[in-house]
Amino acid sequence: MIASPDEVLDALDPEQRRVAKAVDGAVCVLAGAGTGKTRAITHRIAYGVLTGAMQPGQTLAVTFTARAAGEMRGRLRDLGVPGVQARTFHAAALRQLSYFWPKVFAGPPPQLVETKVPLVREAMQHCRLRADRTELRDITGEIEWAKATQTAPDDYPGAVLAAGRKPPRPAAEIAHVYAAYEKIKSGKGRMDFEDVLLLTIGLLDERPEVREAVQAQYRHFTVDEYQDVNPLQQRLLDLWATGARSLCVVGDASQTIYSFTGATPAYLLGFRRRHPDAELVELIRDYRSTPQVVGLANRLLAHASGEAAKHRLELISQRGTGPEPRFVEHADEQAEAESTAKRIRELIDDGVRPAEIAVLFRTNSQSESYEQALADRSVAYLLKGAERFFERAEVRQATGFLRAHAISGGADPEAGALADEVRAVLGNTGWSPEPPAGSGQTREKWESLAALLRLAEEFAAKRPDATLREFNAELAERANAQHAPTVEGVTLASLHAAKGLEWDAVFLVGLNEGMMPIAYADTPDKIEEERRLLYVGVTRAREQLTLSWSLARTPGGRGRKASRFLDGLRGSDGGRGAGAGRPDAYRSPGAGRGLDGTARARRKVGPVRCRVCARALQDAAERKIGRCLDCPSDVDEFLFEQLRAWRLDRAQEQSQPAFVIFTDATLTAIAETRPLNERQLAAIPGVSRTKLERFGDDVLALCAGHDLAIDPDPELYGHIPEVEDAPDEG
Repeated sequence: MIASPDEVLDALDPEQRRVAKAVDGAVCVLAGAGTGKTRAITHRIAYGVLTGAMQPGQTLAVTFTARAAGEMRGRLRDLGVPGVQARTFHAAALRQLSYFWPKVFAGPPPQLVETKVPLVREAMQHCRLRADRTELRDITGEIEWAKATQTAPDDYPGAVLAAGRKPPRPAAEIAHVYAAYEKIKSGKGRMDFEDVLLLTIGLLDERPEVREAVQAQYRHFTVDEYQDVNPLQQRLLDLWATGARSLCVVGDASQTIYSFTGATPAYLLGFRRRHPDAELVELIRDYRSTPQVVGLANRLLAHASGEAAKHRLELISQRGTGPEPRFVEHADEQAEAESTAKRIRELIDDGVRPAEIAVLFRTNSQSESYEQALADRSVAYLLKGAERFFERAEVRQATGFLRAHAISGGADPEAGALADEVRAVLGNTGWSPEPPAGSGQTREKWESLAALLRLAEEFAAKRPDATLREFNAELAERANAQHAPTVEGVTLASLHAAKGLEWDAVFLVGLNEGMMPIAYADTPDKIEEERRLLYVGVTRAREQLTLSWSLARTPGGRGRKASRFLDGLRGSDGGRGAGAGRPDAYRSPGAGRGLDGTARARRKVGPVRCRVCARALQDAAERKIGRCLDCPSDVDEFLFEQLRAWRLDRAQEQSQPAFVIFTDATLTAIAETRPLNERQLAAIPGVSRTKLERFGDDVLALCAGHDLAIDPDPELYGHIPEVEDAPDEG
């Protein structure tokens, strides 16, 4: 526990120390990524309390997530300063509303609803309009934006036009639904999260006794992530902090990525105009990332334009040198996912913890190929901020339609190829050839269905005679592989969900025009926000950073371009060479560089052939088991059961999911080939060098018929699954 103010200051660098000592009046802290802003503001509060300039009970620290608020309270306790209130805007307002409302109105406040969707659905029905669940969420998002920007229903159409938004329905319709929603909600005695702020503002604005009580209670305010404040939150802050002894705001305009919710950096950038005597402190010492990562981040913002760009911070890394960021070009999206998973497998085998690795993408719909590629490499993963691809409502519905269509007999054989059949079925679930305008849940649903269609196209390209039943079996296998339990794993997340997090190694994937910047970013301001989003992704990396893109969606598909944001960041060869400080172009497995930056020998990789019919295998599941799925299987079922039982024992010993040891496909291949030595075992797909070293002796012993003291009881370990799904006959 810190015992003195001097000890608080000793733990800080010169700029952080300036922040800590600014305990009176207004102070604006412009804090770049990784510069220790949370450390600076918590030490400022601790220094203020320990010197007597602040009282814990009169201090309120406001942030934007409960996680951040909890972290701040924990740090303050560690500094010997308990009792300081650290809350989100909504939590602080709800606390005040719950206390003062009964005193003013002699009754409880309206009941808080956790989701607006049921009330919005009722409002839609009242307006004699219909919308599916996805569109309902988008309309709900529009209502939230309107309330956050203090836009009344009648003013919504004009506000949308002025803001350049593309609502999911005509603006007049949404305004009508918005008005009905407010009327229905009030009639039921309910309030939503925006109402928590609005009603608190109303009490403070209209009841002098409430305003005076709150302003007497809190004399010192700290606001973190101030670039994310919206007009409603700023109005509440103004009422709270009028006459306060100190007000400290902290933010970074270059990390403004939530303007679609009403957030704006204008309050951060205009703080000194509203508070002319405010002290300004810039935190530019980056303690998170290596000079190579920081240099790339600085160069990315050097090309930015707009108001936020005028206030960008040139960061200076405080860490030792690290590897150069890698720029990787791939032939298609599948190759990109497989190469990324391969590199991650190498990092893990070389000692990097899976939890210190992240794959970041622009939209959640991009996750599926990385989920599959990591599962194929037996890499555990955690999907942050989104459902797994095959668990998404629209994907479950679509796969259900596809199964039903196959059971009913499918399309007329003359109707066309598999992809055309899938395209026709997806048309019944809301998919259309052209994406919907704007962003939001409707666009995300379309992207998920489009990804499902791309899977069909890829499957059909590999197996031109494939049927819908076979494609459904492929989807089931993919879904099953991705439902495996996970413990510590690689993080898969959208760039928005990655805000506030950091990892040793970060892979920024899918950096193509149309995805970064996203296709619907059609104004200069929106383009610049996309650049800032990429900047956030870059600055999540501590040591190793890989930026990748593909030349086509599918093998042999039409060409695509790398993101315009990469212009000027790649080497003079445009990203296709490999050398010190220059991009690595991984076009095939085995090529590239090692962890130490030295070149690895390029390994020529030939086709994997079916051990039964010798056909070249292209399907991932076929490559794993080493034969065509429709070729005869001679699996030794007893050995397969023994292998599964052994795998479960090892997984429990190591507290890992079973598939991380070996997947079912790899065990099937082992049980079919019964390898006699390490060379034969190593030739089986899925048996890496590391796994051979760890598990080779056990596996070979089982193949030789030796007892390893495992219990193959089917009641304990489950039945032996069929290798191929035979189509139903009736």
